[in-house]
Amino acid sequence: MSLRRQLLLVSLLLLAIPWAGSQFIRETEFALRQGQVRSLEAAARAIAASFSDRLQLIYPQAGRMSEPPAGARSLYAPPAEAPIQLDGYAEGWPSGWSGEFVNDSPTLPLVLRYRAATRGNQLYLLLQVMDKQPVYDNPGISREPNGDRVLLSTWLDARRQEYVISTAAPGKVRGQFAGRRHPGIAAESIQGYWQDTADGYTLELTLPLAITGGRLGILAINVGPGQANPTTAGNMDLLATRAPPWLLYSPTPLRDALRAFAEPGQVLQVLEGSAREVARISAPASGTPASTGRPFWLLRWLYRHLLTTGEYPDPPPVAADGTLAAAEVEQAIQGLVASTWYRDSTGRMVLATAAPVRDSLGQVRASVRISQDSEEYLSLTDQAFGSLLGYSLLAIGLAMLGLLGYASLLSWRIGRLSRAANRVVQRGQINLDAFPRSRVPDEIGDLSRNYAHLLGELYTYNEYLRTLSRKLSHELRTPIAVIQSSLDNLENTPGESAAPYLERARSGLSRLNRILTAMTEASRVEESVRGEMLQPVDLSALLREILPAYSSAWPQRNFVLHCAPERALIQGSSDLLVQALDKLVDNAASFSPEGSSIRLSLKELGESYALEVENQGPLLPEGMQGRLFEAMVSIRESRGNDVHLGLGLYIVKLIVEHMGGQVYAFNRPDQGGVTLRLLLPRKRPV
Repeated sequence: MSLRRQLLLVSLLLLAIPWAGSQFIRETEFALRQGQVRSLEAAARAIAASFSDRLQLIYPQAGRMSEPPAGARSLYAPPAEAPIQLDGYAEGWPSGWSGEFVNDSPTLPLVLRYRAATRGNQLYLLLQVMDKQPVYDNPGISREPNGDRVLLSTWLDARRQEYVISTAAPGKVRGQFAGRRHPGIAAESIQGYWQDTADGYTLELTLPLAITGGRLGILAINVGPGQANPTTAGNMDLLATRAPPWLLYSPTPLRDALRAFAEPGQVLQVLEGSAREVARISAPASGTPASTGRPFWLLRWLYRHLLTTGEYPDPPPVAADGTLAAAEVEQAIQGLVASTWYRDSTGRMVLATAAPVRDSLGQVRASVRISQDSEEYLSLTDQAFGSLLGYSLLAIGLAMLGLLGYASLLSWRIGRLSRAANRVVQRGQINLDAFPRSRVPDEIGDLSRNYAHLLGELYTYNEYLRTLSRKLSHELRTPIAVIQSSLDNLENTPGESAAPYLERARSGLSRLNRILTAMTEASRVEESVRGEMLQPVDLSALLREILPAYSSAWPQRNFVLHCAPERALIQGSSDLLVQALDKLVDNAASFSPEGSSIRLSLKELGESYALEVENQGPLLPEGMQGRLFEAMVSIRESRGNDVHLGLGLYIVKLIVEHMGGQVYAFNRPDQGGVTLRLLLPRKRPV
């Protein structure tokens, strides 16, 4: 990774600035939320306490407080948000049904669904009857209704009052008394429309709330063709005399009383003991200065979604039958004041608090629920977050630009130094003029000057090594000639006593001559290696070709060849490779005992081929593995007249480096010998 990128990564630590600020804002938001919880709980307690001595607003019929609604048999009628037009169709009504009553008779199955609403002092009913064969009323048979009909039952003055709705054809309908008549009540006040449907018929009715007495029973009667007994479906029995089920609706005085407590942005609800809503007031949010001048919507979204942690449930809806399944309401019914946080579909946080409404004896009779989103409270943190984000981004941007500029300068200086170092050494020659000396008084300038000094010392030493063999050869050939002439004269001197001395002189002379020849050969090989042209060479084929020659030259050794790739092309020289292999094999044969094996192997290693020569024998001394391929380094013991100047493996290193490779020497993993490895790069396809 470049220095520029490293400094850019380091500059990311500046992100700790907005992170720390966001943590502070988050703590502030938590404190504001806790304040909102305490505020809403205090408001819920106050509203609940105000209704404790006015329970008649929640329960207009006193008997309903002591007699809980009979579950699904009680009818629920919320306030209608808009006027309802009576036409016998479901348009204008909310989707879904408040309840369903089913009669699974095998002969005359019947299903009754209802939806109810109140507006002003009127009750509206939408009834859907699933009847496969509707039968209309026939006035010619009898004056009493004799077809399919709907029976309504109310409760006035502690007595039942029943009304029947029937028709001879679809259209407008009116109510008729069924049984006794209550004085002062007109059955014609029940009006509506009857419309046929594909599955039966729909009946839309309106009637005064006052005639219900807080109770209402609905019964659909199905008269099948040729059937003696009709089937019924509804929330009451046909011949029952007891009071019909309760009608739950929102009394106007209760809503008026609740509206007095509504604050902007709040939703107030009153729920009776069975957690069914009987009043609801929604106060629109105000356009106060707290909600104006807010940050851009994207910043608010970022704050809400990235900084607001935790999982929150969706706000529970009020079911079609008026039931509200909320955790805080359940706890309020148990006598506790509770609060719950929700997240709505827009991502806003909503706080809901519920408090119990108790009677004079302390029993819980109802509950008050207040819900409010946190936008009014969090507008301050929105503004703070917007300012923090703006200043943080500005500071981070300036810091990153400064670091980027400084990193670019450092990268350019270090790159310049690296490029100069690459130009200094070309094909083993050191060109000091290609390396500039920096005058900048800093660490990089010191590195440049010290490296230039090191290159100067290395150049001097390299020149010394390069001319050493020629200097020795020039200096030693003259005394050799003197010794040679002296020995020739001594040989002509008679006397048998001079013979041993002559033999020793000639032996020393021969050894000295071999030393000079080896040193001169190393210098010539180095020059020839640099001038050798490289061409494609198949290492696998080359090893298979020269292996028999090694077996013949060293018959006391067992040569083993293992070539993993069938074809291994490199850019090299066959002659130089054979010369290098000769020296490696000679070195392996010298250190291995007779009868041992010498293994030659070729395998793929990354983007290169690894050519290895392994032999059994003594291990490399510690610290010698990295110096074995240097000039004038040898670990052989002198044996007889053999000359070992430590130039053989040095020549191998020159050959391999000329081909772009590397050489390694290391002990075998089993500690049974030594491995010499040539790492040669593959030939790239043209």
